Amino acid sequence: MRDKRTWMSVWTCGLALLTVECSPEPSEELAVLPYHELELSGPGRTPRVRLPAGAPKAWQAEGYRPWRHIVIHHSATDAGSAAVFDKWHRARGWDELGYHFVIDNGHGGPDGRIEVSRRWTIQKWGAHCGGTPANEYNNYGIGICLVGTFSRRRPSERQLASLDRLVTCLAGAYGIAPERVIGHRDAPKASTDCPGDRLEKYIVGTLRAKVADAARGGS
Repeated sequence: MRDKRTWMSVWTCGLALLTVECSPEPSEELAVLPYHELELSGPGRTPRVRLPAGAPKAWQAEGYRPWRHIVIHHSATDAGSAAVFDKWHRARGWDELGYHFVIDNGHGGPDGRIEVSRRWTIQKWGAHCGGTPANEYNNYGIGICLVGTFSRRRPSERQLASLDRLVTCLAGAYGIAPERVIGHRDAPKASTDCPGDRLEKYIVGTLRAKVADAARGGS
């Protein structure tokens, strides 16, 4: 059972840059969107979201939505940020930004910055991977978007470092197996090149191995 009493660090959102500690070594400072608080608890440094009043009672006991997948995207744009994509998604008739996290590339936000959306704050289903059977990968898939187009080039080193840290932390927290960390194109019935060949190669060849290593207690 996860230890809900021992808090090792707190990831609090606001205007200041704060440190996220999901591993024994201190991370670089990461900026997040306002009003988000992610706690890291127990010997496994388990992240927890403080759900707001009104969240489903079934989730309040554990403190989070029962996530089963992590779905990684690229924006297919040279620049962008959570605020920019939120505006675009609303213009398309969506309720708000479809992703749970956005990792900036230096063109719209500091390179490697992780932005946390309101969608994650309230543990809301995603709007980033539609068309899957029973909408599984929206209902139970954490959506992470890296700003950029990665068909022929990889994300920046800072983006990849932030992606590694975020995904290993989330996968460990919610018991998500390495094979359930996927690029958008790998979702059932997906018809897309997202997240681009180079990022897809990194996910399959490197990121999943890091998730597995972290699960075994590696660094």
